[in-house]
Amino acid sequence: MIDQAEKDRTNLRYKYILIGTMILLGLIIFKFTRPYLSGFLGAATLYVIFSGQQRYLTQKLKFRKSLSALLIVLEVLVFILIPLTGLAFLVIDTFSGITIDPQAILDEVNQFIHSLEEKLGFNFFTPENLSGLPKIGSNLLQILGNSIYSFAMNIIVILFVLYYMLFSNDAFEKSIREILPFKEENKQILAEETRLIIQANAIGIPLMAIIQGLFAYLGYLIFGVNSALLYAILTAFATILPLVGTMIVWVPISISILLGGDYVNGFGLAIYGLFVIGGVDNVARFLLQKKLADIHPLITVFGVLIGVPMFGFWGVIFGPLLLSLFILFFNMFRHEYVKGSKAEPRVTTRIKTRKVKLPGYNPVKTKKTTTNAHQSE
Repeated sequence: MIDQAEKDRTNLRYKYILIGTMILLGLIIFKFTRPYLSGFLGAATLYVIFSGQQRYLTQKLKFRKSLSALLIVLEVLVFILIPLTGLAFLVIDTFSGITIDPQAILDEVNQFIHSLEEKLGFNFFTPENLSGLPKIGSNLLQILGNSIYSFAMNIIVILFVLYYMLFSNDAFEKSIREILPFKEENKQILAEETRLIIQANAIGIPLMAIIQGLFAYLGYLIFGVNSALLYAILTAFATILPLVGTMIVWVPISISILLGGDYVNGFGLAIYGLFVIGGVDNVARFLLQKKLADIHPLITVFGVLIGVPMFGFWGVIFGPLLLSLFILFFNMFRHEYVKGSKAEPRVTTRIKTRKVKLPGYNPVKTKKTTTNAHQSE
């Protein structure tokens, strides 16, 4: 008994030493791979989206794993990464032609305020108030250009990591399931929620931005807005803002056109923005939520605020994704280990109930649903 107890203590000590060593090595690895973290997250995100396709190619069509993984990587490169890279360079190229002169901006603001005061008949801004405006530097191109190298390197990381994740998909998923500290039922729920979260963030957010950006671009062209493409890009990025959304872009443009005396285009753009751009947002969001899971708007907003400083351009997607996963794990912990907790191991909400097909997993009914089923019997 004494020997066995001593052996158990020795094994426990070795276990903690091993855990400490892994944590230390993990921190060292994280420190030097931090610039490529977006690439690893991007590969994991794309793996969740395309893992079903990998299984179809290998199990149904009997493709070799290496060939099917290569085909999917080429598909991702041609249909996702190359267009995304083109959009990033388009944004940089668009902003690169803009020279920002703080004095010119202040003069424009003064002229705008002066014309507004003349129309309203009283002074509500003074030069002293305007002197507190923050100065805008002329290094916008430098800020955008600094991320080009990181952006390109992370695309290469995505391609390589995604290939090996797809090639070893069975072993990869098995290892992930082994280390999850949940019972089997909650592991299945976690797999379902993770897929829904990734779909909602990695597909839903960019798709909403593209749709509203396209409709905004058409409106800006119709009503004669200068730099229509630039404002359309800004409108696309503004879709992540709660409440105001795209109004933060097209409302000031409409007011500026009205103050310039062009009442037809000014009122026309305001009506177009209210009913077309705003209407497209409501309709597209409703249709997307029927196909994808819905993530709370605050998760999206704060996720972007967290993600952009961490990942740059990629933060628009990975920020909300990480925040959603954090809240999911928090809810899972409450559901699994906190006695009496009413927390559901969920983050997403869905407009209608539907079956979610997960390769290798069976959808799990929540306790409430199971109880109701027994009562009906």
